[in-house]
Amino acid sequence: MVALVAAVSFALAATLWQRASIDAGIEPGDSKGMLTLLANPVWLLGLGAQVIGVALQGAALDRGRVAIIQPILVTSIVWALPLGYFLTNQTIVRRHVVGATIIIVGLASFATFGDPAGGVDDAPVSDWIVALLVLAAVCVGLMVIGARGQMGTKAALFGATAGILYGVSATLMKPVVERWHSDGLADLLGNWELWVMTVSGLFGFYLQQVSLATGRLVTSVATVSVVNPVVSVALGALVLQERLDSTPAWHWVTAIGALAVALIGATVIASASQQDEHASEPSVAI
Repeated sequence: MVALVAAVSFALAATLWQRASIDAGIEPGDSKGMLTLLANPVWLLGLGAQVIGVALQGAALDRGRVAIIQPILVTSIVWALPLGYFLTNQTIVRRHVVGATIIIVGLASFATFGDPAGGVDDAPVSDWIVALLVLAAVCVGLMVIGARGQMGTKAALFGATAGILYGVSATLMKPVVERWHSDGLADLLGNWELWVMTVSGLFGFYLQQVSLATGRLVTSVATVSVVNPVVSVALGALVLQERLDSTPAWHWVTAIGALAVALIGATVIASASQQDEHASEPSVAI
């Protein structure tokens, strides 16, 4: 439940940020113009919602495993649909509704059959370094390609990069919170994981603003919300040694399939938003 409320907070933050951009008359793609939003009350309200979401996410990770908490954040896409409809006049089409339904069914099944167990609260530095270097290379590639693309491509690729960085930050949040409990704040401040978590989160935040500045709310939220849990689950499995329930074996297969279904639903929403840039479909009242 805590993770679900965090997802609502993240969706609200993204919507308020775009609302502030519209009110301020910032043209899509104007990254420099975003600096003027720092004193905008609506933008600051969105920042408050983001901070609340991160706090709730941390509380959820303190109580549960990365592999189950992070996928729940995919529901940010679902919440962004009605919020975008009412606050920023985003068009809602039938494919959006279908995609949202698929996500809900997929995540409900994943939560039922996944039941991640095992794992460690932290891992050797060498394991983290390898994973972080690979993800850093992917981020650079996505930003280079995104900077040269059209608005829809830029929204998707910068959103995906933000999602990667959020995923890294969220996974590191697990050992950071555990270290805070065990060693206290003084020792935590000297730990590298706290600072990598902070830098990743802040840079991801900036790239999300660049993605949202394109004017493609649903595409931006979809890519951030999909890539974030994918990276988190991968790091949880490869670095923190988390494993899904495999007793009986079909539980593991069902859980993986359900998560794939949820991600397909997110892809349906993102693709519908991309198509809406060129042609309108009949809208569905919410």
